[in-house]
Amino acid sequence: MTSVVVFDYGFGNVRSMVRALANLGIDVTLTSDYRQALEADGLVVPGVGAFAACMAGLKEMSGDRVVTDRLRAGRPVLGVCVGEQIMFERGRERGHEAAGLGLINGSVELLDADVVPHMGWDTVDAPSDCVLMNGVEHERFYFVHSYAAMDVQPADLSRFDIDFGDVPEHVTWCDYGRSRFVAAYERGPLSATQFHPEKSAEAGAQLLKNWIATF
Repeated sequence: MTSVVVFDYGFGNVRSMVRALANLGIDVTLTSDYRQALEADGLVVPGVGAFAACMAGLKEMSGDRVVTDRLRAGRPVLGVCVGEQIMFERGRERGHEAAGLGLINGSVELLDADVVPHMGWDTVDAPSDCVLMNGVEHERFYFVHSYAAMDVQPADLSRFDIDFGDVPEHVTWCDYGRSRFVAAYERGPLSATQFHPEKSAEAGAQLLKNWIATF
C-alpha cells in the first residue's frame, strides 16, 4: 500500500490532511520521526502561523534535513500553506525577514489587498502541463493566508547536492486584491500549494490523487 507521512512539527492543520489522505486509501502516518519521513513514498509538510516560527519548528525536528534528503533521492515532497512558503528563500512578516529552505527562489510578502487575510474559495491560473492541476485547472480551491510568494524562479540546488536536471518548474497563479501570487508550484519531486487541498472538496482530493500518482 502507498505510504505517506504527514510531518508533525507542531505547525500544521494535520488532522484534516491525515483524514483526506486516509479517505483516498493511503497508509498515512503522522510523525516527526526522521527515518519514517525519509522512507515513506510521499511526505507532506503542512504549516500554519508565522513563517519564522514554522521554520524554527521544522528545524527543531530536523524537518529541513528530511526535505532536502528526500529531494536529493528523488522522493516526492508536498508543502501546504506555510509549508509551501518555507520552501522559498525568505519570508518577510511585520518588518522582519526570516530565511526559508531556499528550494525555490523568491520571497514571501504580505498580500496587497483591501481585506487580509485572503480567506475562502478562489480560482487559479494553472499551466496546461502541470501534473498537480491536471483535471482541476478550472476548479476553485480553499485559501486562508495573509502572505504569499509574489515572484518565483528555479533555485540553484547544487549547495544541497540536489539535481533536478532539466526538469522545468510549473507555476500556478492566483489573483487577489492587487497581488498575483504563487498558488501552486511543481518541479520534479518538489510540489507545493498555497491553498489547502485537504479542505478543497473534490478538487482537492483530485489534486492529492494527481500527486500520489507521481510516486
